[in-house]
Amino acid sequence: QVQLVESGGDLVQPGGSLRLSCAASGTIFLVSRMGWYRQALGRQRELVATVTRGGSTVYADSVKGRFAISRDNANNKVYLQMNSLKPEDTAVYICYAQITISIKPSVTDDYWGQGTPVTVSS
Repeated sequence: QVQLVESGGDLVQPGGSLRLSCAASGTIFLVSRMGWYRQALGRQRELVATVTRGGSTVYADSVKGRFAISRDNANNKVYLQMNSLKPEDTAVYICYAQITISIKPSVTDDYWGQGTPVTVSS
């Protein structure tokens, strides 16, 4: 019943910027950690950035200083501002959320979006 829907992926030239958005909806009691992973062709899925409800962030070394993650707790949304994009950033970007859907019994699971493609090329 929970779903994550991403948007914002596009074709962009090296050095350009994009802003990705993701909204969680459905049976939600609380969204804990949210973030973004990416999977490039022929590579394994990797963490890009995550953010807690309190605003604590974790970034992959490869994107530090270029990407910024933020969230809107009231609307269960997470964003990824991507600047100074490089060809190696090309991948499908997948939204992630750790969501509690019930407290009695306690049920907390990981949820994934379908992904939005980002292509960085000249």
